[in-house]
Amino acid sequence: MGERIAISGSAGVGKSTLARALAAELGLPYIPEGMREYLESGAPNLHSLGPDGLRTLVLRLWSERQEREAAATRGFVADRASYDFAAFWLFYRFAEPGCATTATYLAATMDPARYDLVALLPYGRLPLVADGVRSSNPWVQLHTHLLIEGMARRCAVNTYTVESVSLADRVSELVARIGSPRE
Repeated sequence: MGERIAISGSAGVGKSTLARALAAELGLPYIPEGMREYLESGAPNLHSLGPDGLRTLVLRLWSERQEREAAATRGFVADRASYDFAAFWLFYRFAEPGCATTATYLAATMDPARYDLVALLPYGRLPLVADGVRSSNPWVQLHTHLLIEGMARRCAVNTYTVESVSLADRVSELVARIGSPRE
C-alpha cells in the first residue's frame, strides 16, 4: 500500500488544485471531491433537496468515497478527508442521539488509521472566490473550517498544516513532508 494522503480544509482554500498537482507529482491516483462533482453536474441545488435529501446525498457521497479509496490500493491523493465528511455531518445537524446511522457514519469517518497524512490548508490564506459552487460567505467557510480542523486534529494520526500559499510551494512543502520521518 502506498501513501494515503488527504487534502483537507474549507471551501476555497485550494484543496482540489493542490490534490491534483500533488497526485501528479507523486504519480498517485487523484480522488476528487464528490460534492463538487455533484454540484458541477447540473444536479439539483443543495437547498432544494431539503434535510432528508441532503442527508441521503452526503451518505451516498461517503459511500462512493469509501469505494474510491479502497480501490486505490497503491495509494492516493484525495480532495477532502473523511474528517471533512464527519464535519459536514455535524454542520448540517444530521447527528441525533441514539441514531444508529450517525454512530456508524461517525465511527467510519473518524477512523484515525484512514490516512498516512492529512494536509490541512488554513482558512483565509487565499481570497474566497464566488464560483457558483461553494458558498462565498466567509463566516460560513470559517465555521466549516473550524469543524474540519477540529475533526482532523482530534482524529488523524498525522495532520500537517500547509504554510505555503503558491501551488508550486505547497507541492514542494508536502513532497518534503512526505519524505520526512513520521512524527
